[in-house]
Amino acid sequence: MPSENTSATTPDWITTPITADLLRGALDLERTEHGVLPHRLPAWVRAQYADGQLAMAESQPSGVRLAFRTRATAVELDTLPTKRVYTGAPPRPDGVYELLVDGVLAGRGSVRDGNTLTVDMTTGSAELRPGPVGTVRFTDLPDSDGDSGDSKNVEIWLPHNETTELVALRTDAPVEPAADPGRRVWLHHGSSISHGSDAAGPTSIWPALAASLGGVELINLGLGGSALLDPFTARTLRDTPADLISVKIGINVVNADAMRMRAFTPAVHGFLDTIREGHPDTPLLVVSPILCPIHEDTPGPSAPDLAHMSEGRLKFAAMGDPAETAAGKLTLRVVRDELARIVAQRSKEDPNLHHLDGLRLYGEADFAELPLPDELHPDAATHRRIGERFAAQVFTAEGAFATHEA
Repeated sequence: MPSENTSATTPDWITTPITADLLRGALDLERTEHGVLPHRLPAWVRAQYADGQLAMAESQPSGVRLAFRTRATAVELDTLPTKRVYTGAPPRPDGVYELLVDGVLAGRGSVRDGNTLTVDMTTGSAELRPGPVGTVRFTDLPDSDGDSGDSKNVEIWLPHNETTELVALRTDAPVEPAADPGRRVWLHHGSSISHGSDAAGPTSIWPALAASLGGVELINLGLGGSALLDPFTARTLRDTPADLISVKIGINVVNADAMRMRAFTPAVHGFLDTIREGHPDTPLLVVSPILCPIHEDTPGPSAPDLAHMSEGRLKFAAMGDPAETAAGKLTLRVVRDELARIVAQRSKEDPNLHHLDGLRLYGEADFAELPLPDELHPDAATHRRIGERFAAQVFTAEGAFATHEA
């Protein structure tokens, strides 16, 4: 079982430098004052557009994990997390680290220390307060693969919703990078829902769960608040090696009130065109939004509901006028219809382009059973449902990501 904030007192710990060959799911590794910071967007993107929301989202290591082989029975990881506090909202739980041994969950823990970023959603201001490095510790691990007696594969999945600088990795036996598992690589892009929102932990965000069920290696470019058809994100997808690609488009475009139909349709085409420059024949799946009742027929923007904020609860409300859809403002129904039309048009010449209606992942009946707690983001149970449904519809013999044996 893991313990938290435990100092290294064992005299024979082995410290292993944290390098890129120990990490999966990150596209860049930045050297910092304390250690290294995994990024999910490359440095040139961060230099090109220094947006605070995007910077926070891409530095939160959703889907990023340390992967190594070892006979160690105890592991310590020193990190410097950045906690988020939203003014007027309930405190957020500490981020969760999950350790897997040969693919099986063997421990969970958190780091209570770290920096604190206080965000005022009513003004958009943010203030960072520095804090100390902390430690998450996992003990009583098996000393080897039970079947072969060899070193075991260990993965430490980092908190999906907490920026995490990696400071030191200590074990009670030597570590070497894990071998390439030989699985197909699935590259996914989406909003905070794909990022993980309120999932229970990093391996149960819906893309991680779907990847596990589908037997693939995940690179998750789910970026909270930032699935906005940005050209630099399309170029990142274009340039990242992958066997399977999916893009989940819609909710951020609507809830940010980012564009109208006149801009949306060309932007989708341009986004897909750019991906195809680097992946001309790769299976490419376009996923439309899951149900979100506040934006089904009401355009954005969305904003915190101040009446609920005063009660210490975080809820969102749609601020647009449904009548404005006639002038081209977007709702989720409009986006779903247009994405289906675009894919149908393009797939006549692109047989590897596919479409999945997000309502098949989470629709009206699901909302009645598992409502969105803040009117915008799924909870842990809903993440599990979405992940299981995605795997069942996409990784099966008739699905977009079916395995076709030679």
